[in-house]
Amino acid sequence: MPRTMKFEASMDIIIRTVLLQDAEDITQIIREIGWFEHLKSESAQITAERVRQHISLCLADNSHSSFVAEDENHKIIGYSSVHYLPFFFLPGPEGYVSELFISEKARGKSVGTALLEMVINEARKRGCARLSLINSRIRESYIRQFYEKHDWKERSEVATFVLPLI
Repeated sequence: MPRTMKFEASMDIIIRTVLLQDAEDITQIIREIGWFEHLKSESAQITAERVRQHISLCLADNSHSSFVAEDENHKIIGYSSVHYLPFFFLPGPEGYVSELFISEKARGKSVGTALLEMVINEARKRGCARLSLINSRIRESYIRQFYEKHDWKERSEVATFVLPLI
């Protein structure tokens, strides 16, 4: 049985562990956001199959957590994925929040906050030393200081680098 938490906000929100059958709804959210140029040249079916494969990998072992947020009609309106990384210099693993995306119509209704609370609770249960994420400075969540309002600190002394492999 998936873990669930209920949150009272401007709408009833249920946060639960992701299931394989959530792939199409997650795909819809990812494609709706419009941030990922490569998705514009592939069908929703191909995107959904890749999402399904990634969900399967995340469910295969204990090194990941993925959660979905559902509204009162059990419609998925957001999701988050976290990957737990051991660092030899930390007293516990670091949880890397790779994705926290909310559908356009559900933004501003505490869905992101509810997902973030679930992520933090899970990280504490796992004994994580810290959580980290990357947020683009042009994103609405950065501009609105979403993470700062939840006590996250921006690290000015660290640069993030990416090496594209495909």
